[in-house]
Amino acid sequence: MPERKAIESWLTDMDGVLVHEGEPVPGAPEFVNRMKKSGKPFLILTNNSIYTPRHLQARLARMGFEVPEQSIWTAALATAQFLADQRPGGTAYVIGEAGLTTAMHAAGYVLTEFAPDYVVLGETRTYSFEAITKAVRLINDGARFICTNPDATGPSNEGALPAAGSVAAMISKATGVDPYFVGKPNPMMMRSALNVIGGHSESTAMIGDRMDTDVLCGLEAGLETILVLTGISTQAESERYPYRPSRVVNSVADLINEI
Repeated sequence: MPERKAIESWLTDMDGVLVHEGEPVPGAPEFVNRMKKSGKPFLILTNNSIYTPRHLQARLARMGFEVPEQSIWTAALATAQFLADQRPGGTAYVIGEAGLTTAMHAAGYVLTEFAPDYVVLGETRTYSFEAITKAVRLINDGARFICTNPDATGPSNEGALPAAGSVAAMISKATGVDPYFVGKPNPMMMRSALNVIGGHSESTAMIGDRMDTDVLCGLEAGLETILVLTGISTQAESERYPYRPSRVVNSVADLINEI
């Protein structure tokens, strides 16, 4: 394979890479500090659309990470940007929490349940049957269906929780309409992140803990992909996929000296 250019910018997943079950991954705060001191552009990515970057910044700060708010890129921000590009000043019926509604407002969208251009589904801990029913009826009436991310489940201290992908499947079953997913593994998420930091695919690395989202997304966006073994995918599982990461490391601690 041709040798890649030196890494000049970094994209990294958050859960499973920097933090795991509410605790920092050993060496991860030092890794983030090294990225900051290097002056190289970087973004921390998450498919979770519940929280605003400010909320995530505060969450990370409690675990010892000093991360600027503008260095956090969520599926909610990517979704809002995508819709603003597709249909500027549009309208949407949104199922989600502050991370998504704040991003939609900032993108110039009006949130309404009256003949919206889009139904936008994000993550929430309080999915209601009433809201899902409203979404089904609006899609049946012609609203376009967008979902922030395809994750079927999300983590919690008690175990797996149904996530946006599961609820999207229910709405699709009821309407016969599949959503357009903006978050990982859609390479749209990577490209929007690259645009934010002014990065180039040939000199950017994506660090993730999941083969089916992080690595796939980075691969399809043309990035160098680095799988860490501190989250979902194991070394053995990574060998079963038809595609491979550029390399596998134990954790981001192994990358500190590369920055």
